[in-house]
Amino acid sequence: MLGAAVFSFLNVVIYRLPRGMNYISGRSLCTSCGKKLKSYHMVPVFSWFLLGGKCAYCKAKISFRYAFMELLGGFSALFCLWYFTGLRLTAFGDHKAIIGAVLYFAVICVLTCTAFIDADTMEIPNRFPLVLALLGIASAFCFHNMGIAERVIGVFCVSLPMFLMCLVIDGAFGGGDIKLMAAAGIMLGWKLSLVSLFFALISGGAYAVYLLVSGKKERKEHFAFGPFLCLGIVTGLFYGAQILEWYLALFMF
Repeated sequence: MLGAAVFSFLNVVIYRLPRGMNYISGRSLCTSCGKKLKSYHMVPVFSWFLLGGKCAYCKAKISFRYAFMELLGGFSALFCLWYFTGLRLTAFGDHKAIIGAVLYFAVICVLTCTAFIDADTMEIPNRFPLVLALLGIASAFCFHNMGIAERVIGVFCVSLPMFLMCLVIDGAFGGGDIKLMAAAGIMLGWKLSLVSLFFALISGGAYAVYLLVSGKKERKEHFAFGPFLCLGIVTGLFYGAQILEWYLALFMF
C-alpha cells in the first residue's frame, strides 16, 4: 500500500511537471471539470475501481493508467523487499537489506517518472538523471560490489558512444537519453550498463518494427527511446549480473 501511495504521487508529478504546475502542494483536481477531489476519491487502486473509472462529479472517464501506476508501485515495493530480504521476517532486522530495498525502489520511482514523461512529451527533464546520479553515488557507499573505476567507466561506456553517434547521425538519440545512461552508469558500472543498453536496443527495436509494420510511424520519424532505456536499466540493476554470467558461460568450453 505504501508503494501504491508513492506511485499515486508520481501520477501527479508525471501530469503536472511537463505542464509547469506545482506538484508538491495543492489539492488534486479532476482534469476534466477542475473540481477538487476528496481524500476517499484518491485511495490507491481501490478508488478507481469503486468509482468505475469515472470522476465522482462530472463522470468523465479516468484513464486506467492511474490505477495501473498504483498497482505497479505496490508490486515494485514488494518486489524490492523480496529481492533483498526474501520476505523473511528475520531479515527485517538487517539494516543493509532494508536500505538496499528502499534505494532500489527509489531508482524505480525515478525511472518510472522518466519513462512516462518521455513517452508523453519526447523529453526527459534534467532533474531525473540528476536524482538518478545521486542515488548511484549513494549506492557506492551502501554497496561495495564494484570499484570506483568501474563506476566511472560506466558513466562513459554507453553515454559517450551515444553522444558520438549524435554527431554523425542527427537525432540518433536525445540529450536526455545520453544523460540518463551516464547517470545510470554510476550505479550499474560498465558491465551492467552494457547489459542495460542491450535490452533497451532489443525492446526498442522490436517496438520500432511494430510501429513501422502497423503504419503508425514512418522510417524517419522518431519515438521516445527513454522508456526502453529505463526498462533496460531496471533489468540490468536486478538481473544484469546473472544475465552476463549466463551469456559468458555460453562461450566457455
